[in-house]
This record gives sequence, C-alpha cells and structure tokens, in this order.
Amino acid sequence: MLETLRLGGNGGHLSHLSRLKEVDLSFTNLSNANDWSQVISHLPLLQKLSLRHRDLPSISSSSLSLANSSISLTYLDLSDNNLPSSAIYPWLFNVSSNLVSLNLSSNKLKGPIPEAFGNMKAIQELYLNDNLLVLAENQVRGDSGLNEIGKLPDFRVLDLGYNLLNGPISKSIGQLSNLHVLRLAGNFFDGDVISEAHLSNFTNLQVLDLSSTSLTLKFNTGWIPPFHLSQMMLCSCKLGPRFPDWLLANMDFRLGLEYLDISALGISDSLPYWFWDSLYGLRYLNMSFNQISGTFPNKSIHISHLDLSSNNFSGPLPHFSLDFGAIGRFGTINLSRNKFNGSVSPICNITNKVPLALLDLSNNQFSGVVPDCFHSFRSLTALNLGDSSFSGSLPSSLGSLTSLEMLSLHELKFLDLSDNELSGEIPMWLGQRLSSLVFLSLQRNQFRGRIPHQLCELKYLQILDLSVNKISDSIPPCLKNFNSMAKKVSLDRRIFELHLFDQPYALITWKGTKQNYPQLGLLLAIDLSCNKLTGEIPEELISLQELVALNLSRNFFTGKILQKVGHLRQLEVLDLSRNKGLCGPPVSPNCSMVEPPPGKPAVGGEKDSDDQFMKWFYICMGLGFVVGFWGFCSVVFFMRSWRHSYYRYLDSAKDWVYVSFVLLKARLVRRIKGLSTR
Repeated sequence: MLETLRLGGNGGHLSHLSRLKEVDLSFTNLSNANDWSQVISHLPLLQKLSLRHRDLPSISSSSLSLANSSISLTYLDLSDNNLPSSAIYPWLFNVSSNLVSLNLSSNKLKGPIPEAFGNMKAIQELYLNDNLLVLAENQVRGDSGLNEIGKLPDFRVLDLGYNLLNGPISKSIGQLSNLHVLRLAGNFFDGDVISEAHLSNFTNLQVLDLSSTSLTLKFNTGWIPPFHLSQMMLCSCKLGPRFPDWLLANMDFRLGLEYLDISALGISDSLPYWFWDSLYGLRYLNMSFNQISGTFPNKSIHISHLDLSSNNFSGPLPHFSLDFGAIGRFGTINLSRNKFNGSVSPICNITNKVPLALLDLSNNQFSGVVPDCFHSFRSLTALNLGDSSFSGSLPSSLGSLTSLEMLSLHELKFLDLSDNELSGEIPMWLGQRLSSLVFLSLQRNQFRGRIPHQLCELKYLQILDLSVNKISDSIPPCLKNFNSMAKKVSLDRRIFELHLFDQPYALITWKGTKQNYPQLGLLLAIDLSCNKLTGEIPEELISLQELVALNLSRNFFTGKILQKVGHLRQLEVLDLSRNKGLCGPPVSPNCSMVEPPPGKPAVGGEKDSDDQFMKWFYICMGLGFVVGFWGFCSVVFFMRSWRHSYYRYLDSAKDWVYVSFVLLKARLVRRIKGLSTR
C-alpha cells in the first residue's frame, strides 16, 4: 500500500491514491494545475505535503469548501511559489488546525501578520521569511499578530527574516518561552532597542539571528543570558564600543556554540584574554568590520570558517587546524585589512580535514617570500595575497591549484607562472584584476584557446611571454593598448629585482634556460613563439613603437610580412621563423615566389645565402646591432637598417646564433652600466 510519494522534478495524478500520507512534488511543473488544492483535499490521510518552488496557481473559491477534509495535515511547505496573501490565506486557515510546521517563505505575502496564525494551536514552526510583511500599529503595542503567536504553548521556531518589518519590537515576544529559533534578520528596525526584557524568558533558545536589522543591543553590565546558543548572528547591530562580556557565558564549548557572527557591531576594543581559550568547538567565527585589536595565541586555532577582516589585529600567524566538519563543505580563512606581520609560512602547517576553499591575507604587513606549499590546497578556489611586502618570485606550486577561480595579487607587478602544467584557456581575470602587471610569463604550460582580449587592459606591461603553449586563433589587434610599449613612458626598472639571500638578481629565459642578469627593467618584449597562432600578423603591432624584441616564430601565421615593422624605431630583435605561410622579405623575395621542391635550393643557392649572411653579419657588427633573442625556439633576424626593413633569414647558422647571444649579453651589460651612471 503506497503511503509516500516523491516526484520531485516530475508531475503526476494523485486523486486516486487516497491512502497517501506523504507527498513531495517540489520542483515539479504545476503551473497549470489549477485544481491542485482540490486534489490535496481528496487525500484524507495526508500528513506531510511539500510543494516547494512550483509557481502554484491561485486557489479558486470553489476549493475552499473542500479544504476541511485534509484535517490530518501536520507538515506543509509552500515556499518559493510567489503566492500572494489572497491566494493562500483563506485556504490555509481552513486546513491549519493540526499543522505543526508551516513554511510560507519566499512568497508574496503582504501586509500585517494575520492574527489567525494564533488559532493554529498545534503550530511549533512558522517560516514567513522573504516576504513583504509589515508590523501594523497595533502590533507595535503587542496586541495583535505577534502577541497572538506569543500565546501558543509549544511554539519553537519563528522566522520573520527579510520582510518589511519596522518600528519597535514588542516585549510580548518574550512570552515565547519555548522558542528555540528566532530570526528577525534583514528587516528595518533602525533605532529600535533589544534589551534583557525581550530575551529574559528564552531559556530554550538555541538560534538567535538579528543580523542586518540595525537594532541597538543594550544589556546591563554583568548580564548573564538565560540561554546557551548554538548559533548567534548579530551582524550590523549596534553593540560597541566595548567587547560584550556576556558572550563568555555562551562560548563554553561544552554548551555547543558553533556559529558566531559579531561583524560590524562598532566594537573598538581589545579582544579579552578569555576569548581564544573559549574558542574550541566553534566552527564559524566572523568578527570582521570592527576595530578590534589583539594577537593570536601561541597555539593551534581549531576552526572551519574564520573572518577577522577589517580590524586592527597584529602579530604573527598561528597554526590553523580545519579539523571540524564545516558549515558547508569547505573552510575559509580571511585575515585581510589588518596589521598582521612576519612570514606567511605558517599556512604550510594548516591541517585540514575540511578542504580550504578561500585564503585571503591581503592588506597586511607580511614580508618575505610566498612559501611553495600550495600543493596541499588543491581545493582552493580563491587566493588573495595582495598589498603586503612579499619579495621573490611566485612559487611553482601555484600551478597545482587546479580549482582556483580567483587569484588576487593587487599591485603585483611580476607574475611568473612559467614551467608548470597549467591548462585550459588563459584566465580573463589576469587582465581584469592584475592591472598593475609589468611582467607576465605563462611560458611552458598547456594553455589553449585564444589570447583573451582582457590582457590588452595591462597598460603597464613591459614583457609578455606566452611561448610554448597550445594557444590558437589570431593575435588580438588590441595588443596596441600596451602603453609601455607604444610610447615613451617612465618604465619600471624594478620588475626583475627579486631578492635571494639579500642579493638582487633578474631572471630572463635565454636559449631555453633562465639566466641571472641585473636590472633589465628597460627591456620591452613580446614572445608568442611555439604556439598554434594563425592568421595574419596584425598591422596594429606597428603601434608598439618602443618594442625592443618580438618573437612570433614557430606558429602558423600566413600572409605578407609587414614591411612597416622596420618603422619600429627601438626594435632590436625580430623572429618570424618557422611560419611557412608567411611570405615576402626575408622569407622570400616576394609573395608570388613558389617554394622550391625539397632538397633543391632557392634562387641564388646556399652559397649565396651564406655569403650574403656574412656581409650582413659584419655590417651589423660595425653598427652595433647584432642582437639575439631569448627563447629556446628562436632563429634570429639581423637588421641592417631599421628604416628600410632589410632582413636576412638565417636557417642553419647555429654557431653564428651563439655568437649573437654572446654579443647581445655584452651589449646589454654595457647598456645597463650606462643607465646606472645616469
């Protein structure tokens, strides 16, 4: 005999199933079921009914006469249906005599709280949150809706959160001595006061949510609450400036406090000595947006969610232990906008039975290197290390954060994620959120897809290295927006100044390996080599008048080589090799030339090519323009004249390439020495 029916996501005909006791049709399509209330009335044994999130049609007047046949109903959930008051109240108050739990949240109930709720003598749980209810004037005096509810003997849950309630709260609410849950969050009680008189009878209260109400909390010094809460949410109430000592009575871990939100209370006080000692057992703690000062104790902090942001906390980091079952599936630590200092290496010692999803240490006074231990946080989706005083390069273990969706390193100038196994498309937020970047290297990864146009927003960028990936499509013309490469500006020489054992050094990839050089801050370069880029080389690159080096080799570019490249006054290195679709000098005399069969030299033969190369090589040496390009797949073009764009392609001159690297190194060193004496 069928007694329970759950058809979540499906519809069904129920009238012939008269023995049903439980029906769950949540998330089904009942928008055309105009007779739904009549069908329910033909189920005389029905005890539990859930019709959540169904956009139910209004109840017809003909259904009201049949409503009394459902007197066995004890549990009713009509939440998330956009039902107006007129559509539900008449029917509801006819079937309500035995209701124990009623959920009408997230509908369109308007006006005062009906007094008829007071006639539900068996009701224990009433959820009216997320509607448009108000307090009428007579309710302010306590002789209407709330007062009637207050007379109910076994009433345990009252949720009026996120309505339009305003005005003073009647002290008659204190008559609900059996109340376990009171939620008034998200209403408009600006200026109203909650005192001991409102709460003195709540000996069974377990959950108190007054957040986002602007209520003023006034309790006498030494007041000891009569309740022991498991959850306390007071966000944005007015309680400060002293830290509330009465919290101590609820923070004994033996009494079960798990969730505490005292954010934005206007507290400007030192954290009392007893606080951290009483913390054990707390899973969620939010004290953000106050002016609380203090330090962490020299012991482990056991918690799942911790938010101390926007305070005056100071001192070093402790050892965190995320060893409680989280509220939600993940843990979070937010210590941003404080005065914490020292190293952040203690994060490497975080023990986590609960996966860490968010770590925000931004806007503090941390220093030293960012530790290379992020492989332990593979569930991390948000990481913010911005606005501190870190030095050194970013650790390679950042590449193991495969779940990362947000990386904020505000005012970061040097981002090197090269030589990892990062995959997927290049994140758009690199250009949107790291607006101060001067150096960006994603070299030697597994990125694919197109170059996102958001990278063009990096107007301070001096070096862009996306080489050795699987990037496809065409070069976005908006690269012309790299202001540092387009016009003479005051460049940042500090981008390569990292510190290792207090000795400054610079990193740049040269012939496939990273070499150390001092202060190469004036090098302006783009390396897109060894990818799968296609299409023509965009003419907009000509706008990058300050560009020193450009490597587009080993791609699939097609079309005519831009002759205007020679107008780039500062360009010293250009590599377009291994792009078989390109034509024109120096690859071929013109774009009509047919490529010779394999094994046969082009017109002029190999000897002429070698002789011509030698002439160009010595001419360039005399002019001081012999330049090599860093990168492990580069073949170098030597330029005789920047104005007339005479190039020569070198295909098999490995020795000469090596010579050019040596000469370039010497020339750069001389250039840097000259800069340092200015």
